[in-house]
Amino acid sequence: MTPPDASGSRWSDLDRPPLNAAALRRALVRPGRLWTSLDVVQHTGSTNTDLVASGGTEGAVLVAEEQSAGRGRLDRTWTAPARSGLFFSVLLAPGPAVPPSRWGWLPLLAGVATATALSRAAGVDTALKWPNDLLVTVDGAERKTGGILAERTGGGGPSQAFSSGGVVVGIGLNVSLRADELPVPGAGSLALAGAQVLDRDPLLRAVLRSFEDWYEQWRAADGDPAACRLQDAYAAGCATLGRTVRAELPGGRELVGEAVAVDGDGRLVLATADGVQEPVGAGDIVHLRPAGPAAPERSEG
Repeated sequence: MTPPDASGSRWSDLDRPPLNAAALRRALVRPGRLWTSLDVVQHTGSTNTDLVASGGTEGAVLVAEEQSAGRGRLDRTWTAPARSGLFFSVLLAPGPAVPPSRWGWLPLLAGVATATALSRAAGVDTALKWPNDLLVTVDGAERKTGGILAERTGGGGPSQAFSSGGVVVGIGLNVSLRADELPVPGAGSLALAGAQVLDRDPLLRAVLRSFEDWYEQWRAADGDPAACRLQDAYAAGCATLGRTVRAELPGGRELVGEAVAVDGDGRLVLATADGVQEPVGAGDIVHLRPAGPAAPERSEG
């Protein structure tokens, strides 16, 4: 690793070259396709916030080489060294054909699209932790390497993300972070998971192309996750299903049970010890390990 110099140059870390915005636009922005614009900025607080403020149209993509105020669910922060990952947001307007009740599938769709792309482009298995985390395996342990945040463009925040108008979907993905750069002990990166490709340009192209494919199929099916195979694809890649989990719900309530399904509304269905199946639409999910001295697995995004 070549250490960054004091000049602040975008080429100061030669192992982490800048994204090629012009080449990305040539590859992804084409008439009649989803992506209508693509901009790369060197530094910003949050690509979600900036893209909403820009007043852009559907298909706008904003990528940051570095974020200082990236957010996960519940306003948790997301930070990483410059050019060490992919930090980007996309603006979507599903339109009247897709009922707002189905817009809750957009972060799950983003997860499926990203996991599919990384498997093909980087040769690394990426699992999904309901509702918005991307997991890789590092030294035999599940580690969070990415997160997804979807918000309504009207500025209502995550709790109002799918009520009306458009949606901005932000994705943060750790690519080349070393162990000593990880923000929390439970984090990971594609590099630490042994990915075959760490060049961010082809990785971003692969993720956005996969996202476009899944989004167009979902929209053509009027947002029906079963008809476009999204529900099956999510279930197949979801590491939460089949495990005993603890759901930490709004208002301080907790629910423990086996995660048995993701229903048609994108909710996680838990089978509790008293024989009840209860859907969970929002909350923190903790993967519980078998009884013993080991601590439960929990993501920090």
